[in-house]
Amino acid sequence: MTNFNVPTRGEVSSNNQEIFDNLKKGLGTVPNLYAVMAHSDTALGNYLAFQNAKTTFNNKEKQAINLIVSQVNECAYCQAAHTVLGKMNGFTEEQTIEIRKGSTAFDAKLNALVVLAKEVTIKKGFVDGASLENFFNAGYTKGQAVELVMLVAEKIAINYLHAVTKVAIDFPAAKAI
Repeated sequence: MTNFNVPTRGEVSSNNQEIFDNLKKGLGTVPNLYAVMAHSDTALGNYLAFQNAKTTFNNKEKQAINLIVSQVNECAYCQAAHTVLGKMNGFTEEQTIEIRKGSTAFDAKLNALVVLAKEVTIKKGFVDGASLENFFNAGYTKGQAVELVMLVAEKIAINYLHAVTKVAIDFPAAKAI
């Protein structure tokens, strides 16, 4: 079986070296799953542009989407990373676990978001009317429904990349649920 190494700065293109430098400056490190994208001259830059695209969701909502999608897709790497990021954005450990289980009793509006994100992921977009209606009734808009699909797609891409590459997880492991 082919193993994917985690390339170092010296092993990637000059364009990716610049991205590595920016990641190191901003995050203090280049996460392994980002680094593995640098096997391609374009994938890392394209992914970061997709991931950092403007959205009307706040950081907590984005992390909730990331947590539930990563749970559905069984991506231990992203579960670990987004547990850390979720806590950095105000969630408790218990809340990150609740989100990964597919609901949020602690926040009704966020619950509507998590339930819809889970359903979009599981059903590949073929959601039932009830979860979408609950999303709108919670105060979200049609534009945010569109953004939700984009955020789910972005997270699925990175979840699948980890499934293919199996690079080492360089974040504290998320608790099993």
